Amino acid sequence: MGVLSAQTEQALKKNREFIFKEKDFRFIVKLVGEYTGIVLSDSKREMVYSRLTRRIRELGVKDFSSYCNLLRDGDPNELINFTNALTTNLTSFFREPHHFEYLAKSVLPVLEESKSHRRLRIWSAGCSSGEEPYTIAMTIREYFPETSGWDIKIIATDLDSNMVTKAEAGIYVDDRVTGIDKRRLKRWFVKGIGQNAGKVRIKPELQDIIAFRQLNLLNDWPMREAMDVIFCRNVVIYFNKETQKKLFSRYSNLLAAHGHLFIGHSESLNRVSDDFELIGKTIYKKTSL
Repeated sequence: MGVLSAQTEQALKKNREFIFKEKDFRFIVKLVGEYTGIVLSDSKREMVYSRLTRRIRELGVKDFSSYCNLLRDGDPNELINFTNALTTNLTSFFREPHHFEYLAKSVLPVLEESKSHRRLRIWSAGCSSGEEPYTIAMTIREYFPETSGWDIKIIATDLDSNMVTKAEAGIYVDDRVTGIDKRRLKRWFVKGIGQNAGKVRIKPELQDIIAFRQLNLLNDWPMREAMDVIFCRNVVIYFNKETQKKLFSRYSNLLAAHGHLFIGHSESLNRVSDDFELIGKTIYKKTSL
């Protein structure tokens, strides 16, 4: 990464509420990389400024240098707020629908035939505001209803604690569910009335099978039993190749034999992991030992 000239840096300061020096940006890039594994390029400079400006206002500090000093002091609460501010959360219900079609038509029938203990474990790693795990839950419950007797648990985690709180609440504005067909809307959502008009709430039948947790993927994982399916979509694009290799190796170790891994539309395991076989569009299966 090149260093900005004094003239360029001065030009970027114009019309800004707070002074944002090159050394501040470099410190932020380094801290984000060390704490989360996310790699911020120079092209993210304005995004960093925009998102952290809100924190600077809320804290009442005078500029980015003062804010960076606050982070250097190691306040754990502010480190969480800092991470939340820089985390990108773009998601929707039934995003990349072919994944859920494959889950329903190919993965679940095989698990139904092969699992004598009737237990199913799925991890949504990078759940954002909850649309992905709730879509998984709808797909599973439409195949395995409550009366099926299956022990089902979906673990849903995200780096951003604010998103985890929002996801756990399961409340969305109407615009978020416009792409869901009327049958599913009626089956899985409660329409708000009065003060809650214009909103919908996920039904408890889905919430009961999901456990939401804040989790940094670079840290220890709480899961102690093998996962049958892992969704990690549009997460590793922010990591460098070395971090990706370590992450997918850990996913492989956590997945049950022949377990499935779903990744994002712009992601690939090519030259990242040999533990998986590509069986569909961004759909992988753990190879046998």
